[in-house]
Amino acid sequence: MQFRLGNYLFCPSWLGLIILMICIPLFIKLGLWQYNKAELRKEIQSSYNTSLDQDALVLPDNLTDVDAWKYKKIKVKGQYETKYQILLDNQVEENVAGFHVITPLRLDGSNDYVLINRGWVAGGANHTDTPTINTPDHSLEIIGFVWVPSKKIFSLESDNEKSSWKTVWQHMDMERYQKSIPIHILPLVIKLDSKSNAGGFVRKWQLPAGKIATNMGYAYQWFGFTIASILIFLFTSIKKANNTKT
Repeated sequence: MQFRLGNYLFCPSWLGLIILMICIPLFIKLGLWQYNKAELRKEIQSSYNTSLDQDALVLPDNLTDVDAWKYKKIKVKGQYETKYQILLDNQVEENVAGFHVITPLRLDGSNDYVLINRGWVAGGANHTDTPTINTPDHSLEIIGFVWVPSKKIFSLESDNEKSSWKTVWQHMDMERYQKSIPIHILPLVIKLDSKSNAGGFVRKWQLPAGKIATNMGYAYQWFGFTIASILIFLFTSIKKANNTKT
């Protein structure tokens, strides 16, 4: 297969054409995936910034649409229940490994509980040693931001390991947590506000904005691969015609 273009011949190989037809849709799809992730993070950041300037909302008694509360600033009152407190492993601050402290809070005037992420604490010299957690034993007002843990969790733990109660968890698996305890937990976590004194620890919450530039960079990279693939294909397929007359 070849076509003459003035003094040049366009003669692509079938292999090159097939590779190009595979690469272009793939690279565009990956680029759009990263671009859409960046746009979603922008929306999250905008919602978070709006919440910062607003008064804390009161969590309703009947929580139906949990996703509608994502990243909103809310306030609740209650008392910590440390019996079912867990530590999220592999949390790093200033290059120091540690844990996030997740403690259930019994809501005043209710049998419902909500999980409070009280922040980061450093781990011990031996990673198997868990830190001592001091917890207020009276009713508190909690102000923080709603976090709905992802349901897409990859874990190497077996079903038997998941069914047994542990203090240290690798991921915040809300469904697993709700099944593991005999109290009613609302399907969300409140990340304690950094200015609150309600039994909190280090709270330098990572915000989506920090990764928007990364996602956009990856998107431009994949789109660049698309253009590069086309240019390479053209460069290897176009040759100067031999105009020698006999």
